[in-house]
Amino acid sequence: MPLSPELAALLAPPAPDRLPLPPAAHPVTGARLVRGAVYAAFDGIRPLELDLWLPDEPHAPLPLIVYIHGGGWRTGTRTDMGPRLRHWDPSPFARLARAGFAVASLDYRLTGESAVHPAQLEDVTAALTWLHARADELGLDVGRTVTWGESAGAHLAALLALTTPVLGCIAWYGPTDLTTLPEQSRPGTYDATSRTTREALLIGAALDTAPDRARAASPVTYVTADAPPFLILHGTEDSLIPLAQSEQFSAALRQAGASVDFRPVPGADHAWAGLSDEDVERCFDTSLDFARTLASPPPLPT
Repeated sequence: MPLSPELAALLAPPAPDRLPLPPAAHPVTGARLVRGAVYAAFDGIRPLELDLWLPDEPHAPLPLIVYIHGGGWRTGTRTDMGPRLRHWDPSPFARLARAGFAVASLDYRLTGESAVHPAQLEDVTAALTWLHARADELGLDVGRTVTWGESAGAHLAALLALTTPVLGCIAWYGPTDLTTLPEQSRPGTYDATSRTTREALLIGAALDTAPDRARAASPVTYVTADAPPFLILHGTEDSLIPLAQSEQFSAALRQAGASVDFRPVPGADHAWAGLSDEDVERCFDTSLDFARTLASPPPLPT
């Protein structure tokens, strides 16, 4: 039975950019957390949410880090910056807020939810649009936005940085060219004919049967001279996403005339497995320094 216009208007969900924000919590000294703000409400799926970490007492509009979690586009949570950082207290997000950044850590549709590319890119783009719409309310300087992600999140952070104006991108061990990933993987470890690999589930087809889809889902496809600066960190012993992916992507950025700082991390497997705690801290601090240099947040009072 069709709804009357009046009832349809009453039942329509409110636009996310007009929903009340959740109340802020204070999980650690020096940082506030707005947990579970709805940034998108597509028909037929769960609302998509983000967590927003903020300095406790900001004194100017804040530079913004948009963080995108990993998990092979199939698992993962916006509360997680990777397995080696889960035990940090305060969390890496709280540390970034204490350093003077706003940090938006995002949900996005996963492949188990029948979402294939470009759904995930549409989601993270919608999150950035929401942050722009509420920038004044939240005290954000969205003109100073840096994207950051690990693994599948690095893939999305790179895609977002190459398709939307931002200041820069931090990519930790992400896949960047799905067309070359099988041949760059260790012999016998990747079946490009399979429809069940993480990448095949992302594009909705086996890689060898859908090269156009694989190319469209690859950040390297969108590299131009206008690309923002990139910091790329990737373990030399990565057994899941080959180091050659970041080598190839960095070379493409340089060839286009874009700025890239590519740092192979000696001895590191995927997700910083094999590194000491001190070396994991060093990867984080290097990334924070890169974001700080680009966004130049004002110093917080001591």
